Amino acid sequence: MTLRSLPKSRTPHRVVALLQPPQSTFPLACATEVFGDHGPAIPARYAFEVCTEHPGPVRTQAGYDLLVTTGLDALDRADTVLVPGWQQAPGTEVAPAVVAVVREAHRRGVRIVGICSGAFVLAAAGLLDGRRAATHWARAAELAARFPRVRVDPAVLYVDHGDVATSAGSAAGVDLCLHLVSADQGAAYAMRIARQMVMPPHREGCQLQYAELPTSGPVADSLAPLLEWLTGRLDQPVSVAEMAVRSQVSARTLTRRFTEQLGISPGRWLLDRRIAATRALLEETDLPVETIAHRVGLSSAVNLRRRFHEALRTTPAAYRRAFRADKAG
Repeated sequence: MTLRSLPKSRTPHRVVALLQPPQSTFPLACATEVFGDHGPAIPARYAFEVCTEHPGPVRTQAGYDLLVTTGLDALDRADTVLVPGWQQAPGTEVAPAVVAVVREAHRRGVRIVGICSGAFVLAAAGLLDGRRAATHWARAAELAARFPRVRVDPAVLYVDHGDVATSAGSAAGVDLCLHLVSADQGAAYAMRIARQMVMPPHREGCQLQYAELPTSGPVADSLAPLLEWLTGRLDQPVSVAEMAVRSQVSARTLTRRFTEQLGISPGRWLLDRRIAATRALLEETDLPVETIAHRVGLSSAVNLRRRFHEALRTTPAAYRRAFRADKAG
């Protein structure tokens, strides 16, 4: 994961969504819900706006038009450019003016994000050459065929390279946006937005786009009850064998279900949750690292520091200095 330090000033991070008819409304709504105004309950750290190549009514796939009054010059003042889908006919080229402004924004150091088919715009601008990228699984083959230099991963939820990021379709856009907020502003702030949206904490990018539940299996094959049980017991050591007993299956069956439904092992999933809880406690409390280690089930400060550095490439102390809630406002 790429962490970004909080800005020195309180100037909001400006996110500009680049729209194109026929605009898909769901990925745009995902970005708006995460980066938009959440009211007085959550201090505003982002400013969100939309633009399009030809200002005016922008047709959507939902049967109504959006009135977008801002043109491509909006990208000149962006900190992040976000492309929430790009629903063009197969083989349609991205407009040269769009490619040019996206390239120029990236050259200036602006982060470029593609949600779902928005990855096609990043690929057309050459920003994904030689790099892994995600898109909706149904369009992965098309993306790979049109842009052979892009290493398309059809399974994962999202891929973040720091300067560019791409996600799969639908709800994976929320996962990527919450991941970016967590990297920008810290895990606690991202969790506040998730709670406001009545969403669980975002899924990790390496998880699968969709679950492969056996067609003949019962609904009880779902991992959801076990994941909820584990989340409430992060302070307790839990082995895979204990998880299996809880789920009334063998350890091998449980591991297979994790791989099929989430794309990761039970141990990896649990460690990810422990690291997320650690980040929130570092941001929101003055608790010593040793105390935090016991609260999140990592047994000792030494183990926590090692696991934290493996996950985030920084120390708990450095993370706390960068993301303390009382400093961020």
